[in-house]
Amino acid sequence: MSELVYPSTRFVKILTKSLMFTGVLSLSLASCGKTATKDSLDDAAAKLSGEIKEQRDVTIWPELKSAIAKNPEVEARVKQILSQMSDEEKVGQIIQPEIKVVTPEDVKNYHIGSILNGGGSFPNNEKYSSSEDWVKFAQSFYDASMDTSDGKVAVPVIWGTDAVHGHNNVIGATLFPHNIGLGAANNPELMKRIGRATAKEVIATGITWIFAPTVAAPRNDRWGRTYEGYSEDPAIIRSYSGKIVEGMQGEASSPNLLDPRHVVSTVKHFVGDGGTKDGVDRGHTFVNEKELFDIHAQGYVSGLEAGVQSVMASFNSWNGDRFHGHGYMLTKVLKERMGFDGFVVGDWNGHSFVRGCESTSCPQSINAGLDLFMAPESDWKELYKNTLAQVKDGTIPRARIDDAVSRILRVKIRSGLFEVGPSQRAKAVGENIIGSKEHRDIAAQAVRESLVLLKNNNQVLPLERNQRILMAGDGADNIGKQSGGWTLSWQGTGNTNKDFPGGTSIYDGVKQKVEKAGGSVELAVNGKFKVKPDVAIVVFGEEPYAEMVGDRASIEYQPGSHSDLKILKSLKEQNIPVVSVFLTGRPMWINAELNASNAFVVAWLPGSEGEGVSDVLFKAEPGQASYDFTGRLSYSWPKYHHQALLNKEDENYEPLFKLGYGLSLKDKTALSDHLNEVFPKVAAVEAPLDLFVNRVVAPWSILIQNKFEKPSLVSGNYAKNAALTFNAVDRDFQQDSNRIEWNGNHGGAVLLGSQTLRDMNEVVGQKPVMIFDAKIDGAPSKDVNLAITCGDNCEGRLDLSNILQESPIGEWQTYSVDMQCFVNAGADISKVQSIFYLSTEGAMDMTFGKLVLAKEHPANSVSRRCEAP
Repeated sequence: MSELVYPSTRFVKILTKSLMFTGVLSLSLASCGKTATKDSLDDAAAKLSGEIKEQRDVTIWPELKSAIAKNPEVEARVKQILSQMSDEEKVGQIIQPEIKVVTPEDVKNYHIGSILNGGGSFPNNEKYSSSEDWVKFAQSFYDASMDTSDGKVAVPVIWGTDAVHGHNNVIGATLFPHNIGLGAANNPELMKRIGRATAKEVIATGITWIFAPTVAAPRNDRWGRTYEGYSEDPAIIRSYSGKIVEGMQGEASSPNLLDPRHVVSTVKHFVGDGGTKDGVDRGHTFVNEKELFDIHAQGYVSGLEAGVQSVMASFNSWNGDRFHGHGYMLTKVLKERMGFDGFVVGDWNGHSFVRGCESTSCPQSINAGLDLFMAPESDWKELYKNTLAQVKDGTIPRARIDDAVSRILRVKIRSGLFEVGPSQRAKAVGENIIGSKEHRDIAAQAVRESLVLLKNNNQVLPLERNQRILMAGDGADNIGKQSGGWTLSWQGTGNTNKDFPGGTSIYDGVKQKVEKAGGSVELAVNGKFKVKPDVAIVVFGEEPYAEMVGDRASIEYQPGSHSDLKILKSLKEQNIPVVSVFLTGRPMWINAELNASNAFVVAWLPGSEGEGVSDVLFKAEPGQASYDFTGRLSYSWPKYHHQALLNKEDENYEPLFKLGYGLSLKDKTALSDHLNEVFPKVAAVEAPLDLFVNRVVAPWSILIQNKFEKPSLVSGNYAKNAALTFNAVDRDFQQDSNRIEWNGNHGGAVLLGSQTLRDMNEVVGQKPVMIFDAKIDGAPSKDVNLAITCGDNCEGRLDLSNILQESPIGEWQTYSVDMQCFVNAGADISKVQSIFYLSTEGAMDMTFGKLVLAKEHPANSVSRRCEAP
């Protein structure tokens, strides 16, 4: 048996550890498949709606006038270019691959019209790419698209990016509060400044198109994208959408409209994404047409009136019909009734959700009114091939393909893309614009205005600066946590404070203010101080997440563990005033945490400028401006644990705090310390403990290692070392699995590790099994080991070699391992450091997906159980 031995180091402090393994195999293999097709699910949803073919009334939707009028010269140019294009060139214009799976040569050969970078995707797969690297990368694609050496028509490629709270994929960029916080600020003019600042930082990297703003009206706070909505109140959304579009694109009345210092904006996701049943992302929205407009479409009204040039279709369905194939909504309503003359772009392989479609073929979407396929996976060439055939055989009418391409050309001409490329645009906004002081000042203002004060008994706030301050909670000094999802990676995970140069944590801001005034600050995440403080500021809240990964079963905060509550209670029991600062992407049931706090501030997800929080917590320095709490709830706050569906127009509206609530420092309103905090009684839970489900689940992080180096965090969707290559890939959903290709040149490992030792005794006491899905595309050439590690010289290792070598190539399988086997092999479950450590010195190509610990049931086919000695 070959051994994989790594140099010894302290993993606890820096998520690294040398590993040596000994162990015994005990696992089983079973095939796994889908239980229902998307078509059958949509059919069931349609039946649930009760009125699949309900009477539609297009007059519910307004006839709008875009601020950007059609220009005869532009239209003539569109017609002239279109007349010169072949079918091959036209189809290329409606395909949008992701930068990981497309090259400049592909853009030239297929006449690709647009590209995108997904969350956690960077030029040349380098997270720390400079702005110059981004511009150079963008210019290479642009030059390829304008190359006419093969006789094709020059049509510039347009690059789109999810800059949803600043240019959030770029190191050093200014990160603004997420939309839920901006909604609480209730300042539409500030939205224009944020849009303008974001556009300038995006242009500085050579990118010309932003997939923002999101104008969803979240109705159920269990939804994983709640924080992407400004408010549950459609009026706030409508007041914001047009302003941020103007900031990004420029005002239509200004000569700066869509000039080289502005970008193309996108209102998304059309429409009803915030109204899905049970708050399930990409799910089914059951409302009548009037409610669809009144509640869910108000952001489109002001966005279209401001002249937005792109609309993104939504994943969800409306009464059983998916929007990526909804001809009535995309064509009759959006384009014809509401007068939209830009283009409709799909979401991440969203066309594959349409009944009868696959990711590689969906004429239904184009015929319904989709103009541009977002095709981010490596199968985009197959989609191109099939779509071209469908154009040639008439499945997609020629008039429809010509209309789609015309809309794309119209936007590119209006934006000046034919004349000015990425390098010139980057020069137009100037140097050192990314993370500039001007932009950080705007972000700090947004942070201050977004904070909502829910409780301030006995006027604990504002604080004196010259006190002894304890900073506690795992959010106190964590810029990644305070920034949330869509931050340097899709899920916002895998980042450290070093990844935010120029940014400040909340602790940074407090420390600077207090020490300057002669006070002192002690940072103790667990609340266990060395010197008793005068006051404790505890910063805690949700871990970062994005999209469906953030969908929750309950809005109760920390069900089961309530670990942050324990810190609050401990401090209060010691007669230390407690100021809670809550980081969250949604309203949550926090009655117990409110009871244990003297003051309670909802900071939402403030972004990179944590100092903005401290500006409002403390009294002003002599001669400096003082700040009050001006943020007001743009979402209703729950009184009971079951109130995930809580909106101001509800018939029986009973929130703890109403929409619009928020204290000022002068308010003397006292909140009871005896709010009902009886946790719901539930039957014994036998649900699996999730370790990796669509993404790695906190407190675990994914790392990769080769035998000569320390493990390194995986913070994007790609990573590489001397032993292996890591890629986040799609199985059922976006980037819900991870492909690891070992090259056989060096020993290497992939692992799920924790910064602190985790006590798993409770789980092991239930006699669990470790279950994970995997697909082998390249059989292992040498031994493969799976281990649980537990600190220095502590591990339990199992040999998986035979079972993996015998696995069918290219097929997903489910593997299960009796956890007792790891214990018998030497693992100390009371101090687990890495819960899953897969290593080999050989070559292997393996993709793993869902990974859980589950209670063993008779149905589990665990071939070998390990009894305790």
